[in-house]
Amino acid sequence: MKNTRRMTVACVTAGTILAGGAFAAPARAATPKPPAITAKGGFVMNNGTGAALYTKAADTRLSTGSTAKIMTAQVVLAKKNLNLDAKVTVQKAYSDYIVSKNASSARLIVGDRVTVRQLLYGLMLPSGCDAAYALADTYGSGSTRAARVKSFIGEMNGTARRLGLKNTHFDSFDGIGNGANYSTPRDLTKLAGNALKNPTFRAVVKTKSTTQRVTTKNGGYRNMSWTNTNKLLSSYSGAIGVKTGSGPVAKYCLVFAATRNGRTVIGTVLASSSEANRTADATKLLDYGFKR
Repeated sequence: MKNTRRMTVACVTAGTILAGGAFAAPARAATPKPPAITAKGGFVMNNGTGAALYTKAADTRLSTGSTAKIMTAQVVLAKKNLNLDAKVTVQKAYSDYIVSKNASSARLIVGDRVTVRQLLYGLMLPSGCDAAYALADTYGSGSTRAARVKSFIGEMNGTARRLGLKNTHFDSFDGIGNGANYSTPRDLTKLAGNALKNPTFRAVVKTKSTTQRVTTKNGGYRNMSWTNTNKLLSSYSGAIGVKTGSGPVAKYCLVFAATRNGRTVIGTVLASSSEANRTADATKLLDYGFKR
């Protein structure tokens, strides 16, 4: 009798008694309903397993905006024997480029000597197209600046192919393209997941703001302060990156990632309708991803 009572209690605890003494298994939590987002495309995955958690036009080619700078950083950080403390002299061409394109800037000053590590902060936090130009010019190969930039962009596309990003193509080092700068939510998410394996990349993209001491052309010093354009870092618990993007064609884009209880969810929204909506879209998708 005692054993019978124990079995009955255990069954009542685990499930529901049905007519005739049968028992029903406990009900599972309902799968959450996928959120509605304003972005044209979206994708979310479990970064640990690679399992897709959400898709919306996930393989549709769309303009990347400055999310392309994830690949810029990836190419630089993959260089053999990379010296992050090596100094790069800021050229007038980088400043002229910013003016001609009305581009986002790290406000680099011609003649200053900036380390590669500092250029990566200038690239990823304020989304400096001047920093992107400096990195492409430094790490491309060729006897002219144009040749070096061309070869660097070639390396960006070569890396995309090696990573299996079949719907991705870059025609610039910073996302300001000439009609052939595109990717997909799925491809950019996979790219970011790969980039986050690098400790320097992880440290940079999770930084909300930084002040860096750079060397002037006269041998003195100045402080450069940069704030991350990714507002999720301040608004979403556990956010660890990754990169914003925007433009007339790209609209508002965001590659995002967050870690909670040892689990990392990573995703992308492309062509959101506003800056506020891309943050809201990403927030919804992260919440949904963590519930899956």
